[in-house]
Amino acid sequence: MARLPRYFVPGVPQQVIQRGNNRSPLCVAEPDYQVFLDYLQAAARRQACAIHAYVLMTTHVHLLVTPQQPASLPKTMQSLGRRYVQYVNTTYRRTGTLWEGRYRATLVDSDRYLLACCRYIELNPVRAQMVAHPGAYPWSSYRSHAIGQRDPLLTPHELYGVLGRTDPERQASYRALFAEEVEESHLTAIREATNKGWALGDDRFREAIAAVVARRVRPLAKGRPRRKAINRV
Repeated sequence: MARLPRYFVPGVPQQVIQRGNNRSPLCVAEPDYQVFLDYLQAAARRQACAIHAYVLMTTHVHLLVTPQQPASLPKTMQSLGRRYVQYVNTTYRRTGTLWEGRYRATLVDSDRYLLACCRYIELNPVRAQMVAHPGAYPWSSYRSHAIGQRDPLLTPHELYGVLGRTDPERQASYRALFAEEVEESHLTAIREATNKGWALGDDRFREAIAAVVARRVRPLAKGRPRRKAINRV
């Protein structure tokens, strides 16, 4: 099956996932995590790609970004990939690829799913049973959003700004979002859309995106279309 082309809509965020080849580790030792994030920051700044949330796991990375130009995200991921692979191959005296093919991405309906995507991303270490609380994992955006820890990689999305009038209010409101788990329906929708490249949102959002990018942004309906009834004389 042919790959669907990348799509871009100005001002619309995208959720991104990039995995290591054969689920192999992206980061072997603790310094690797910081090197990865430093390279990501440099690439995102150079290519005008705003990063709103992230988590760097052992074998994959999740990002929530808003590219400013059509090539912003592809060039960011390409630059990060080339530079980090060179670092890993030199550091660990290895050769070959590090990535499991192309990164995967979906356009996100901000009003409906943006904060759910933030929670989905930052709760990855909890779902993987690596930590009991997202604040205990150092390689994500949670500490910046929830307690105000400085993170130069991040550009807060405007929806984060409306959580409160002051930084402490916004942080408290954000922490409150984690009192409950992400709804299973949202988990399924986020995973399906990201892995298959569909737009993440309601029917109105998908129709609007499809009109802009001139391509299909949702799966085809299952089953054969119903035949129209034929009036017999």
